[in-house]
Amino acid sequence: MFSDISIEDLTSLQQKEKVALIDVRSPSEFNHSTIPGSTNIPVFTDGERAEIGTLYKQKSIEAAKQRGLEIISAKLPNFINQFNTISEPKVVFCWRGGMRSKTAATMIDLMGMDVARLEGGIKSYRNWVVNSLATFEFHPDMYVLNGYTGSGKTILLEQLHKASFPVIDLEGLAKHRGSIFGQIGLKPNNQTTFDSILLNDLLRLELSSYVLMEAESRRVGKVSLPDFLMTKKEEGIQIFIDMPIEERVRNILDEYQPWDHHEDFVKAFQIIKRRIHTPIAKQIDIDLQAENYSSVVQLLLEYYYDPKYEYSKNQYPENRTYSIQAKNVDEAFNSIQQFLVGNKVTN
Repeated sequence: MFSDISIEDLTSLQQKEKVALIDVRSPSEFNHSTIPGSTNIPVFTDGERAEIGTLYKQKSIEAAKQRGLEIISAKLPNFINQFNTISEPKVVFCWRGGMRSKTAATMIDLMGMDVARLEGGIKSYRNWVVNSLATFEFHPDMYVLNGYTGSGKTILLEQLHKASFPVIDLEGLAKHRGSIFGQIGLKPNNQTTFDSILLNDLLRLELSSYVLMEAESRRVGKVSLPDFLMTKKEEGIQIFIDMPIEERVRNILDEYQPWDHHEDFVKAFQIIKRRIHTPIAKQIDIDLQAENYSSVVQLLLEYYYDPKYEYSKNQYPENRTYSIQAKNVDEAFNSIQQFLVGNKVTN
């Protein structure tokens, strides 16, 4: 008989060996949010789940169970085959640790495979994430990358991560670049998904002596950052990157590729248009219509984003700031490395 496993026992087990997490909910539930690293092997499709739910409400529990059994019986060979491709110990879960995960675990156990069921399902996992973030004590020192928009901070974090520096890429976790144009070309994560993968990163890095992150506001797209992380950011060492505006324009064009998302850029600009001096806003409109994106980006930097940045640049004491003058991202990367090594910042 399969066994039930708690969230706490699961996290302890994951530190010792690789575990295959199997979300047996419907595809739409899985796509909304799941436990990071999970695989979706649904007991029911979205349509089948809706059909069974209707029978449950309009007829009876027995009618719903009978229909569920018919659906599962028809797809049982394929269902088992999907589990057979997974060699690691398996933990299945559904919404509340109910019938779907019990049915899946029972069938897998009968086939002689090692399987457990997550107590309370993803609902208990979500409660654990929320409670963990509310009480989290993050001890590493924080080094915070600041800079005018387009200074390549996200690219720098990627390069630093590849070079084995401890990094939290909040925009990467949120799948949003943090500005009014930030979701163009991306599918932003919701708060539930963001919290889960953020907690994973925090647990991964909690024994580091320091962590690098970008200077973010409390909201990044659709998600909000926890209070303790905002406090760590404000108390951290602030690294300010100064780069020529021509290079910043190139960085933004390379990252956003507005020619592939013209209408999205036009719509986003309309949201902030009234905050920009009328003659400049009019020129941006003209440049957008002409698809002169270099001019659009430069005007937005000079008359919208750069003035907003000036305030944040002057709010930190000198003993917690370090300025870097760089011609491009590669030069900035080398300077950050030198700064960390020169200050004997070790992980």
